[in-house]
Amino acid sequence: MTARQQGTGRSRRRYEPDRRQRLIEVALDTIAEHGVAGTTHRRVAAAADVPLGSVTYHFATLEHLLTSAFTHLAETAAATFDAQMTAIEPGTDARAKVVEAMLADLADNQRSAVLAYELYAAAARNPQLRVITQAWMDSTRRSLQRHFDPDTAEALDALIEGLILHATLSTRPVDSGKVMAYIRRLVPMEVADDS
Repeated sequence: MTARQQGTGRSRRRYEPDRRQRLIEVALDTIAEHGVAGTTHRRVAAAADVPLGSVTYHFATLEHLLTSAFTHLAETAAATFDAQMTAIEPGTDARAKVVEAMLADLADNQRSAVLAYELYAAAARNPQLRVITQAWMDSTRRSLQRHFDPDTAEALDALIEGLILHATLSTRPVDSGKVMAYIRRLVPMEVADDS
């Protein structure tokens, strides 16, 4: 009887119709833990407990794997943010809801911020990844335009990104009062009301 038959080796091959998607999720976990520079097909295969050939079957190159993982990250984050902006009822101070969404994301998901900055750093040198970051920015701004004019939405998007970067890298807790004050300074109530 072989070690595999005895159950002491790698688990038996299993049919996994969603394996490609699971590999994308594992790739994101790997990037969060080891960074883009430390992510390889082999490391993702080990983390997913699949043969190396299974990863290379779905993602022939490391760039294909990274692009697929970061596209999933951006699309998921953009959809979540759009749902938050869509849920803001008319007559509500949209500025406060934007701050709530940002702070909730920071509190719940430091991993997302780390992954976003891994993407940004990699995209600075890789035009293919820059397409993903541009699409993400465009989507976020469209979501903000539900409540703000286009110029204000663009400025607010840049402020949010900067605040998230500072919060992610700081050793101090986020001061939600200060964050709200920054956004109120950038977006006076009459600007928020006019949109």
